[in-house]
Amino acid sequence: MTRRALCCACLCVAAGTGMAQSTYPSRAILMIVPQTAGGTNDIVGRVVSQKLSEILGSPVAVENRPGAGGNIGTQFAAKSAKDGYTLLMTISSSQAINPALYKNPGFDPVKDFKPVALIGAVPNVLLANADFPAKSMKELIAMAKAKPGQYQYASAGNGTLNHLLGEMLNSMAGIDLQHVPYKGVAPALNDVLGGQLPLVFASLPSSLAHIKSGKLKPLAVSSSKRSPALPDVPALSEVVPGYTGTLWIGLFAPAGVPADVQIKLQDAMAKTLAAKDLRDKLELQGVEMAGPTTPEQFATLLNEDIVRWAQIVKSSGASID
Repeated sequence: MTRRALCCACLCVAAGTGMAQSTYPSRAILMIVPQTAGGTNDIVGRVVSQKLSEILGSPVAVENRPGAGGNIGTQFAAKSAKDGYTLLMTISSSQAINPALYKNPGFDPVKDFKPVALIGAVPNVLLANADFPAKSMKELIAMAKAKPGQYQYASAGNGTLNHLLGEMLNSMAGIDLQHVPYKGVAPALNDVLGGQLPLVFASLPSSLAHIKSGKLKPLAVSSSKRSPALPDVPALSEVVPGYTGTLWIGLFAPAGVPADVQIKLQDAMAKTLAAKDLRDKLELQGVEMAGPTTPEQFATLLNEDIVRWAQIVKSSGASID
């Protein structure tokens, strides 16, 4: 091949590569949310998908695939085509807790996914039915100690963060609240709203409207300090020293997505998360937005949480086949 022909060939390859990069996305992107509609991840996913769609110039559709504590939707995303058209919007309880909780979750949180963007964190809130006698954490702990095993708390399911937060509270406060698992946070909240159960751990975004309406009574937030969205509600650590447990939310792509597509997604998410209207919407929902975070930093956070929650799961004795 002559030098001129070689140069022409190289230019054609380069042009072809550029065209391949510029065509993504050429069709709708599917954002898998492995939890039920109405929960934190669903709320955040729908806000983010709308802004991401504007920036990419292509539809981003949210699809809820709940079940098995998030494993079903996560498995689906892990096994999807590695082309950038299926993404996973997930939470730390599914991605960092499930590998320790389930004997076979059906995915590897590190090997099967590449972090795209960390969105933020939310505390859970320990909520009481409006008619429940306790008006504070101190009163609840006193009641629970006086009548061990009598009071129940609802969660989004066995092994979810809501469940483990209750087990941590039992252990650290020396009480015995009985756990009642539901299939998602929405039915758990509904039964506490209806008075069937007195207490529930629920994420702030999924419960904020009920708190503001006065239908549910917030006793404490699970973060190490008070939430800006509920400045008058104490952190649980103020009553139970050392107690902390927050939920992070992030976007992942299946491992194996082409590097240029991964970079485009990361750039688009950086612009999405920098948008003031998006940040305002999510902060009003109780999301504490993350600062600029590289995918590598997000990967480090995931690995650290996998180790931390494995220890908590082991000490709680929780296990799901």
